[in-house]
Amino acid sequence: MRALAAQLVSHLCKRRPGHLQNRNFSSANGKEELSLEEDAERKIGWFLKLLFAGTATVVAYQFFPYLGDNLIQQSVSLLQVKDPLFKRMGASRLARFAVDDERRMKIVEMGGAQELVNMLANAKDDKTRKEALKALAALSCSEEAAGFLHRAGAVPLIRSTPDSLEEAEAEKYKSNLLKRFRELRYD
Repeated sequence: MRALAAQLVSHLCKRRPGHLQNRNFSSANGKEELSLEEDAERKIGWFLKLLFAGTATVVAYQFFPYLGDNLIQQSVSLLQVKDPLFKRMGASRLARFAVDDERRMKIVEMGGAQELVNMLANAKDDKTRKEALKALAALSCSEEAAGFLHRAGAVPLIRSTPDSLEEAEAEKYKSNLLKRFRELRYD
């Protein structure tokens, strides 16, 4: 079988002097021909890589918004657990997600703002209070979210939060929140 394949290849690949085409290259040097072929292969390779990257980007933009909503929902669910560690993790994640008004309102719509207020009210340690205040401060950057926090009773709760000797950041978040509510006339 191999012998037959070898004969077929040698028969098909024979060059017949009558059918040779004239080459109009500036040089008939074999090295230059190879470099031209390699250059063409490299350019096609870059084109295929760019095509793949573009396709992957389009697919990612189609799927990641759904992933973001799920992560926000999971973070809100973490606030409903009784363990303070999980509550801190959920509040920390919500603080990182609250980067624009759309996401802040998404957190409010999913019940995250009310859960953060409840978390602050029921917090037994300074670390939990700090994370709740941090997430509330991130949410209060939006006027609509700040209005919801005011209606949920966050302002008197923030005022009554005990001062923290260990967590200086908690005091910073507390003062920033109270300042923000004063700016919006929610005293």
